[in-house]
Amino acid sequence: MSDYPPAPWRLKGDMYVSLWRLPARSVPDWELPPGVRPLAVGGRRVLATFWVDYRPGGVLEYREFLVSLLVRHRRGIASTAVAVWVDDGRSLAGGRELWGIPKELGTFTFTLDPAAGFTAGLTTASGETAGTSYRDRLRLPPIRFPLRTRLVQRRPGLGTCEVPLRLSGRAGLGRERLHAPDTGPLAFLAGHRPSVTVAVRDFRFLVGEATAPPRG
Repeated sequence: MSDYPPAPWRLKGDMYVSLWRLPARSVPDWELPPGVRPLAVGGRRVLATFWVDYRPGGVLEYREFLVSLLVRHRRGIASTAVAVWVDDGRSLAGGRELWGIPKELGTFTFTLDPAAGFTAGLTTASGETAGTSYRDRLRLPPIRFPLRTRLVQRRPGLGTCEVPLRLSGRAGLGRERLHAPDTGPLAFLAGHRPSVTVAVRDFRFLVGEATAPPRG
């Protein structure tokens, strides 16, 4: 399916984001875009994981689990999406073709209980499973926090693609417990705990930028 929306994508929903500091030897040797190198902090790699529920009001509705590696690019810090699963064919095709984001299909279960918190599960096409549970620790004032950053992706045959990201939402601090098997594409997370976890609720997310029409 390739009838995905044109860039930029305007999306809405909730997401749960964790930062991880892992020993370099335990992180896969992902193929990164030209001109990009992993960010090292105390000899460790820094990764971010995202459980995202994209809901009505945006150009697409789907669920996603994304792993990104923080990298150095030019004189700044960016991130590269290295492992991504979604449950929507349009998101998969658009992410790959527009920006080189290596999306794959997966099956998700998402449960949000105001009293118990957020839980989610992922089953990949090859049968591996992962799950998470999130609990709030501190809800920040109900104001919208803005963030601007960028992905730097490798597009085969087209070099390096920069994807601007603009996000705003209501943030809160929490605790995530992620369960991943010792084998499979998420084995590098097994047995580790994130350094910090943030919930971003009722977010507004702008991915990419409009492509200028051809001249002539």
